[in-house]
Amino acid sequence: MSTKPIFVATHPRACSTAFERVFMTRRDTLQTIHEPFGDAFYYGPERMGTRFEDDEKARVESGFSESTFKTILDRIDREAAEGKRVFIKDITYYLVPPGQQDARVAPSLQNIKRGVGTEEQLNKQGGLGLQTAPTTPDSGIVMNEDNESPSPKSPPFPYSTPSEAHNPTVVPREILERFHFTFLIRHPNRAVPSYYRCCIPPLVERTGFNPFMPSEAGYDELRALFDYCKDTGLVGPKVCGRDDAPNGIVNGGSDSNIEICVIDADDLLDDPEGVLRKYCDSIGLDFSPEMLKWDNEADHEFAKQEFEKWNGFHDDAIHSKDLKPRQHKSKPKSTEEMYVEWVGTYGQEAADMIKKCVDDNVETYEYLKQYAIQV
Repeated sequence: MSTKPIFVATHPRACSTAFERVFMTRRDTLQTIHEPFGDAFYYGPERMGTRFEDDEKARVESGFSESTFKTILDRIDREAAEGKRVFIKDITYYLVPPGQQDARVAPSLQNIKRGVGTEEQLNKQGGLGLQTAPTTPDSGIVMNEDNESPSPKSPPFPYSTPSEAHNPTVVPREILERFHFTFLIRHPNRAVPSYYRCCIPPLVERTGFNPFMPSEAGYDELRALFDYCKDTGLVGPKVCGRDDAPNGIVNGGSDSNIEICVIDADDLLDDPEGVLRKYCDSIGLDFSPEMLKWDNEADHEFAKQEFEKWNGFHDDAIHSKDLKPRQHKSKPKSTEEMYVEWVGTYGQEAADMIKKCVDDNVETYEYLKQYAIQV
């Protein structure tokens, strides 16, 4: 059974913070880390996101203007050194360059290699087992025309650094191999308008995310990472909770000993215990119904501290007390039905923008949905 750090890869507004609160109740055995890579994506010298590119003041005031992908990985290692298994929930597009640009290794990670030791030994250490090593040409690295790794370019992305064949992220495979990847999705009919709401008054006064950027929907980047994990043996071939397997699983016949594990947020909200029992079994964690309750001062204070850097995005999760099944299961509505509601709530122009973003991402959602845990 894998004991690697758990990485829940998701897109914005997938109920992922409510999901994360479940695992914050297990502070005896888990060290939860909330969306760490956004620091580097938006604010640091290796930033890929353009949202704050012309706002140096916002980047500095965030407190993360010096954050790199290496400093974040160093933090993960430090927290893992406390002896607990790490549980990370993060937005996938923080690792995958926007606009389907070719990925290049983050400059701070060019010299990072996995430490010496067997897989079992490294897993027992609880961390990523990373160390700095000299930069050398590697068969999996695409070098520049002079067969050298060029000096880092000024931000933002693209970096003037090498790329790894087929790897859609800015993190070398040698590091990705250290994580136990799982995935969380939600229908764009729900997720996209929820994200839009965070980018307009009154919430935008707290989030600072103005304007709404359809490129941050996050589905394409999630699929890119999912397919890379599935097709190259980081996960699979077994699918969590399934004896059969959807078409398209290709990883050379190898067994990663990590199941393909996808949760649909609406399935989670309809049957939290059923979905989470299967999820916990898949990641090697004992499930307890007590994980679904957190109405105590210690849990609330811990969550508030973890979520405060993304002000305005996590209000519902911060003020929640538990995760109960919905009284009435969600009945899917067509995009056309939802469009009428969006027009009434946000106006015609905004509704058109939301609908286009939804339409652009439904196919990817439905592709990922075929792998979702079934209860």
